[in-house]
Amino acid sequence: MSINSTYVLAINGGSSSIKFSLFEARPELTAIFRGSVNGIGTAMGNLTVKGVAAADNFFRSQAADDHSMAVEGLMDWLEERMRGGDLAGVGHRVVHGGPKYAQPQRITDSLMQDLVDLSPFDPEHLPEEIELTQAFHRRFAHVPQVACFDTAFHHDLPQVAKLLPIPRRYEALGVRRYGFHGISYAFLMRELARVAGPDAARGRVILAHLGSGASLAAVRNGKSLDTSMSFTPTAGVPMGTRCGDLDPGLMWYLFRTQRMTARNFNEMVNFQSGLLGMSERSADVRDLLRVRATDVPAAEAVDVFCYQVKKWIGSFAAALGGLETLVFSGGIGENSPEIRAQICAGLEFLGIRLDSSSNAHGGAVISTSGSAVCVRVMATDEERMIAEMVCHVLGDGAAGALKLKAPAT
Repeated sequence: MSINSTYVLAINGGSSSIKFSLFEARPELTAIFRGSVNGIGTAMGNLTVKGVAAADNFFRSQAADDHSMAVEGLMDWLEERMRGGDLAGVGHRVVHGGPKYAQPQRITDSLMQDLVDLSPFDPEHLPEEIELTQAFHRRFAHVPQVACFDTAFHHDLPQVAKLLPIPRRYEALGVRRYGFHGISYAFLMRELARVAGPDAARGRVILAHLGSGASLAAVRNGKSLDTSMSFTPTAGVPMGTRCGDLDPGLMWYLFRTQRMTARNFNEMVNFQSGLLGMSERSADVRDLLRVRATDVPAAEAVDVFCYQVKKWIGSFAAALGGLETLVFSGGIGENSPEIRAQICAGLEFLGIRLDSSSNAHGGAVISTSGSAVCVRVMATDEERMIAEMVCHVLGDGAAGALKLKAPAT
């Protein structure tokens, strides 16, 4: 790492972990460190860093009672490692931009107030993301920060997709389909244009971002036409701990029969449902695949997940008027041939035909040469997209960089 280089930090905060990447911005954007802070909400958290060279790998145990405490260890490490380098900017993945924000924005007092006001839209993520920006401002007050909104990719959904079938007065309050995973989808669409050509990216595309959080998007002419997540990230397909789409009448039933409160219902559908709730074993599909042959609830959880993803692919093919490209991404989509095969089985009527060997060996294209639909596996990189957005918002040279002090020796 060169002294006096300019660096951009991308922060991807979740409820119990923070992923991050540090990029050298000159002469071109290059990832030099990636890592995570895990175990947030516990006294046994840790900071893990992986560098370009194995000698740069780093692990440190630390208390992580909340996001502010968790990120302190990351900021300490930044000061230790950079030794006089310039931190030009920090970019944050902000899950919800509400009806107002369709482009990345430099974080100001006004924007911070808007995010506070938006917190009821996403109480599971926005308060922690606000906390992270405040923590960085306290330590590095002169380093500009940029909010990168996960809803932005879907901001201009057609009215028929974004309008929810409830009384119109709620639309004026910003209640609509927003969709999420937009930073990932923006990266995937750019990569699709790079590897398959601009015609493929302008065609009829379904993107399946399948991980502990999972969603799909229908894209045509590079624009999002529909997406499975809705007003919140709880909707759509079942996920690690989120239920996905659910009959809203269930809440009233559970209130009448179990005296379940709205708070407890929210806890259930966000943190106790999905693969975890159905299997009663794990939210991790890898754990469920290992035991599916002998564990009926685990097998059924996997089956429901694949069935629901298959249904969304079929419905989005109808919305697009056909399908030319299907992209699997995310932790499950990129790494589980078994899940990909089960999802695609029975979709031959759409023109999807998998090459079983290419799928099993992790090929970039896993469809046969005669398949009418090209099925691809693509690794996403949300942190790179965040870093690029920071550079775009702050401009060349990222004015306002703060010289980090070298640690005492």
